[in-house]
Amino acid sequence: MSSSDFTRLMGRFLDTATSILVDEGAMVDKFVGDEVIGLFIPAMATEAHPQHAVRAARRLLAAMGHDRSEGPWLPIGIGVNSDIAYVGSVGTGLDSEMTAMGDAVNLTARLSSHAGAGEILLPVQAAKKAGVAVDDLEHRSLVLKGKSRPTEVVVLSTNSVRELGDIPTG
Repeated sequence: MSSSDFTRLMGRFLDTATSILVDEGAMVDKFVGDEVIGLFIPAMATEAHPQHAVRAARRLLAAMGHDRSEGPWLPIGIGVNSDIAYVGSVGTGLDSEMTAMGDAVNLTARLSSHAGAGEILLPVQAAKKAGVAVDDLEHRSLVLKGKSRPTEVVVLSTNSVRELGDIPTG
């Protein structure tokens, strides 16, 4: 792929992801390489922020084409978590920025790196907060950097995303 084709592909992805995340009430925190970090802050995304986060992830898979028989135009994997994080300004002067930090953010990044193409990984507790029935979903026990015990997650794949139907919004 040429550098100009790659630039267009990444631009399309980042534009699509930003649109979906903002539509679901997220604040786009930053772009990190080929990754988009969306924060679902209760004051912005309402108390239904866990549902909004899962719905945004499902919409992202669909927008990338993971639900099409010919396959995605860009294969992605997604990590979603719902827990307390520090959100605020860090740094001083010209190098200050608004961001999120803490264990919840690190866990989400680790989940994203473990998610295969067409997968959404959620800790079991985050799935329950979002109203996702976890019993019939694939479960995995992941050994993640910085965690003393394995993290129990559920896997929403393209097939399970279609089968879930609508996620409640409140």
